[in-house]
Amino acid sequence: DDIDRAYFAVFDGHGGVDAANYSATHLHVNVGLHKEIVKNPAEALKCSFQKTDEMFLFKAKREKLRSGTTGVSALIVGNKLHIAWLGDSQVMLVQQGKAVTLMEPHKPERE
Repeated sequence: DDIDRAYFAVFDGHGGVDAANYSATHLHVNVGLHKEIVKNPAEALKCSFQKTDEMFLFKAKREKLRSGTTGVSALIVGNKLHIAWLGDSQVMLVQQGKAVTLMEPHKPERE
């Protein structure tokens, strides 16, 4: 289609790099192939995070891997920014020299 899109992501492995590397390799593919990517990019991000997690859990069980990851991703569609995150990773946007809060990070004390 004629809509410009850009995708960015950062993964911070915990207990090894396997989950982070797997997520970096597969999440953007799952987002791009999701049926809602055009109509509902936020839903495509959410579902793709979950699908990537399920895929890695299957691989981790089969190969006895014991790592995890946090992650953040940004999907720009036209002039809209969609943010998705998992764990306590954070995204910061600086607009005209001022920080703009985009999210409330996951913390153990937060319900």
